[in-house]
Amino acid sequence: MSPSLEELILENGWQVPDFVINWERERRTKYAIVIPVINEGERIRNQLREMNEQEYLSKIDTIIADGGSSDGSLDIEFLAQLGVRGLLTKTGPGKLSAQLRCAYAWTLLEGYEGIITIDGNGKDGVEAIPAFVSALDDGYGYAQASRFIKGGSEQNTPLQRKLAIRLIHAPLQSLAARYWFTDTTQGFRSYSRQYLMDERTAPFRDVFSKYELLAYLTARASQLGYRVKEIPTRRDYPSNAPTPTKISGIGPLIEIVLVALRVLIGAYNPSRK
Repeated sequence: MSPSLEELILENGWQVPDFVINWERERRTKYAIVIPVINEGERIRNQLREMNEQEYLSKIDTIIADGGSSDGSLDIEFLAQLGVRGLLTKTGPGKLSAQLRCAYAWTLLEGYEGIITIDGNGKDGVEAIPAFVSALDDGYGYAQASRFIKGGSEQNTPLQRKLAIRLIHAPLQSLAARYWFTDTTQGFRSYSRQYLMDERTAPFRDVFSKYELLAYLTARASQLGYRVKEIPTRRDYPSNAPTPTKISGIGPLIEIVLVALRVLIGAYNPSRK
């Protein structure tokens, strides 16, 4: 009898929060797209419709990593009609990093050779997805989206957020990575299987609960000698509606900066055995 998902996770020594598989179909593609969401309403539905119209859902298996939505936006019939490959719901503790650990563990155990992550709030231009596929094909361990480099674009970025990224977060992450990144807070990025499975990376640890995993994985790839790059993308904030974000207020912003400082001093690096 084949080992269960729980047995495979334990066999790898991974710390992964409890989660359930609400919906799945057979794997079809080499890479997977992982979309973390929680109560994104019409934003995630419109994003999936756009991805379907551009045929990305049929070309790249897409998995939704839900943090426990209660708004009915992730109706399984809707997801199945569009061709979404799977819906996973985290039932254990933690926030974004915990959601991603659930989805990344399941995706890697399914045999995918690389993962593309994009937020589910509709701010990112999905037309950049093929560029992340090309980065994986070309052997990049990590690729990061940037609205600030040539070919990228932005609309209505809140000034406070833009200044924090450009003057604080990106410099801290770049210093840690020893590679210049311009746009380090958004979740549109790709990782190779080799990078995520490297024991020197070790992403499946309970220390990654809130926003730590994204910052850690941004810096760790080049530290370990993996090829990294930025990819120009489009990120648009609405002009006449509240900013779609789970990060609001000064407290979360300070926490994100503190996480970047911990990454800089190597606080999340796995201990050597």
